[in-house]
Amino acid sequence: MRLTDASVAIRPRSPWEALDLGVLLARRHAGLLMASWALVSLPLFALLCLLLWDYPGWAIFAFWWLKPAYERLPLHILARALFGDTPSLKHALKALPGLLKPQLLASLTWRRFSPTRSFDLPVMQLEGLSGQARSQRLVVLGQRDAGAATWLTMVGMHLEMALWLGLASLFYLLLPAQVELDWSWQSLIDAAAGDWLWLEHLSNLLYVLVLIVWEPIYVACGFTLYLNRRTALEGWDIELVFRQLRQRLTGVAYALLLGCGLLLLQAPIPAMAAEIGSCPLPVEDPIGPQAERLLKQPLNSQAAQHSIGQLLDQPPFEHRETVTRWRFGEQEQTAELDEDQIKSLLALLEKFFKLAEFWNSIDALALFFEALLWASLLGLAALLIWRYRQWLGTFAGRLGLTQRSATAPASQLFGLEVAPQSLPADVAGTVERLWAEQPRAALGLLYRALLSRLLHDYRLPLNGAHTESEVLRLVLRLEQSELSDFSQTLTLHWQNLAYGHRLPPDHLRQALCQGWRQLFDDGVRP
Repeated sequence: MRLTDASVAIRPRSPWEALDLGVLLARRHAGLLMASWALVSLPLFALLCLLLWDYPGWAIFAFWWLKPAYERLPLHILARALFGDTPSLKHALKALPGLLKPQLLASLTWRRFSPTRSFDLPVMQLEGLSGQARSQRLVVLGQRDAGAATWLTMVGMHLEMALWLGLASLFYLLLPAQVELDWSWQSLIDAAAGDWLWLEHLSNLLYVLVLIVWEPIYVACGFTLYLNRRTALEGWDIELVFRQLRQRLTGVAYALLLGCGLLLLQAPIPAMAAEIGSCPLPVEDPIGPQAERLLKQPLNSQAAQHSIGQLLDQPPFEHRETVTRWRFGEQEQTAELDEDQIKSLLALLEKFFKLAEFWNSIDALALFFEALLWASLLGLAALLIWRYRQWLGTFAGRLGLTQRSATAPASQLFGLEVAPQSLPADVAGTVERLWAEQPRAALGLLYRALLSRLLHDYRLPLNGAHTESEVLRLVLRLEQSELSDFSQTLTLHWQNLAYGHRLPPDHLRQALCQGWRQLFDDGVRP
């Protein structure tokens, strides 16, 4: 691999820029990549369809599972094309058996669902690593660009499905109108008939065609992520700059060497050599600081050094003192507190008193937090009471608590008049008379009467914002099974009639009127 032969600029890039480079690289060699992928995958897909003709789902699943085996050929083509050695289609297909041998079983089993499959493939195929060495290499490479490789796989899955559905929709839109009229969608989805297996195999073929376009791009993007990571780790861009610099300076270096040689020929080399040989370097400096001097005077250098040493060993330059005291054999020796120790003790006492003052100030802070916690507790209790005020108002009477005067109940619910004055005295009798000619009016009257009773007799907190389902939940809280069953039956048939325009059966009239009379004192309001 020669970096100077690379067909792209070798430099560190961001992960997303590396993905963009992969798309451009796949587009540059699109014809070769797509042709090689088609020649490998289409015959295999045809073979799977022939073997599993009655099971098209298993055929496409087996084809999809073998995708890691197809991806090795595009990577081989891209790796050689990157450095200017683009193989022909014939040579690429000849190299396919050798590419499939290493670690194929691992690629189709426990590594099949790896989200970084395209990023990990060059480590195995181009570097030839396996086992522990491969794992360690992937840990190093995946420290920065593994997230981008995972996003590449996730986006690729969704893109495959989108392209597949789009191609199937385009195929359906291009069908002639005469063929579309003869189709029965009920027969299309009937799996037992078996007459439309060709349509399922055709949809599988559309997916295979989508992979011919997308999979080379997927492999190329993973390859460029791998190259970008190696460029950052191994400094390929710096190495490339130095190689280019060396190529530029090669011719200049020869000229410099030639000029230096000519200069050396002009110098008097024999005379210089003789001069250097006649003047050897001294082993010891004769005038160094330790050399003896002033030897012909009364006070020479040795006597002066001896006199200086004796002077430094005497006071005030040297002070020696011997201290002797008594102590018991097992008692620890205690030293007197000097001035520095006294200062440190005083500083420690000062810190202790400051700490005591701090704890005194903490009492006020604790009192503040205590008041804050009590206020939070009271606020939470008030919030709960306000949140469940309707429930408390409904069941306050059961506990024997005095209730404040409630607001006037609503006169209309769901657009229905629910005031007691708007209802007849005998609701059940009126419903029986209206049922034969006006069943909608009769059922509406019965439902209005039920809402009025719930609102005024049972004092349910109903308002215009409630729905029929919420009214039924409030009735369930009353814990009266007969009233709850009657309300559910009446509400169900009322909704069917009001929203679905479905009339209730005739036998329901007697059951509803009888239930009303049993619940509300024969149905007559005093």
